[in-house]
Amino acid sequence: MSNRDVLRHADADALAEAAAGRLVAAVVEAQEQRGQAHVVLTGGGIGTAVLVALAASPAVSAIDWHRIHLWWGDERYLPTGDPERNDTAAHVALIDQVAIPRDRVHSIPGPDTSDSPQAAALAYGESLLRIGEGALPEFDVVLLGIGPDAHVASLFPEHPATHAVGNVVAVHNSPKPPPTRVSLTFAALNNARQALILASGPSKAEAVRLALEEHAGPLQVPASGIHAAQQTLFLIDEEAARELPADFGRPGA
Repeated sequence: MSNRDVLRHADADALAEAAAGRLVAAVVEAQEQRGQAHVVLTGGGIGTAVLVALAASPAVSAIDWHRIHLWWGDERYLPTGDPERNDTAAHVALIDQVAIPRDRVHSIPGPDTSDSPQAAALAYGESLLRIGEGALPEFDVVLLGIGPDAHVASLFPEHPATHAVGNVVAVHNSPKPPPTRVSLTFAALNNARQALILASGPSKAEAVRLALEEHAGPLQVPASGIHAAQQTLFLIDEEAARELPADFGRPGA
């Protein structure tokens, strides 16, 4: 097993509330110390549940929504507003409920605003560099779900996108529908102070175990390739911890 930290929670609701609390704490600290915060959001059931928990928490008011940039780790290459897009769920769960300027919500282009997945990837990379004033912003928090195959963002096992250089890659022939996506690369995802890898439910148990194996490689087990600069946390519920030793990790707060 690796030495990354694992926090075990009783169920998905407890996990989502804990992740929301950690997200608030990291954003407030970033805004106090550096003036603004950069956060990378994720989709999926548990990723959206975190945003729902944040919207319902009194702590949501601690965030200065005029001093935050929201990014996405990946997106399905579908038109704006499509229910399968990660940003569509995020708007419903949180974004449309807080006073965040829309120019601080950085959605990945779809076919309605770009000519191709490659053009969308290029445009998103340019947005990152523009906001970062010529360099990739250092993300304060990266939220990532983990798939049953241990994929993160849209970086799938043995897929060409796992070899991508640069910050953003167009993903074709994804093993999970829809087949065409845009994703941040390992280099971009790891340009973060803190990464929170979220796993809920028994279907994620094998993926969690593989990701935490000492000799796991990112090409075969992409979730093992996430290494934030300060802290990488696996936030999992007890169903997702089924294949770990009973004493592995520690109870989540």
